[in-house]
Amino acid sequence: MTKICFDDSNIRWYQLEGVDHASYHVCSVDVDNAIVDVLFKFDANQRVILHRHHADYRTFVVQGELRLYRANGDLIETRPVGSYVEGHAGGEPHTEGGGDQDAIVFFSNRGTSGMIYELLDGDMNTVATLGLQDFKALMEAQEPPVQPGRG
Repeated sequence: MTKICFDDSNIRWYQLEGVDHASYHVCSVDVDNAIVDVLFKFDANQRVILHRHHADYRTFVVQGELRLYRANGDLIETRPVGSYVEGHAGGEPHTEGGGDQDAIVFFSNRGTSGMIYELLDGDMNTVATLGLQDFKALMEAQEPPVQPGRG
């Protein structure tokens, strides 16, 4: 079987200040239904800031593998390309990162008009939060995505 590589050259990636080793592209924000769809690109063999999810979510690994780690650094799980996972708000604080290549993961966050992610320091203190309105503002600040011709 031919292996197909994901080409992300038409995706405009953005960075959040204070969040190293990850880029994002907000795909959609549905305020009425409290859904935020976002692509994250996690740097290979790196970890993002410690955080906790405050919304139910679904993930699909588009490229590479997603590695999840406990706050103490222990590996929790490795999700290979093609993995689809449904998760619930309120899990343990963790970090995430790519495997031996950058990981691209589609996140669909659902069911909260408030906080989606709580970013934490090493002592479990909240350093920042990201909610539905924050993602709406991030999406509005993005350049328009590449779209196929219409007509």
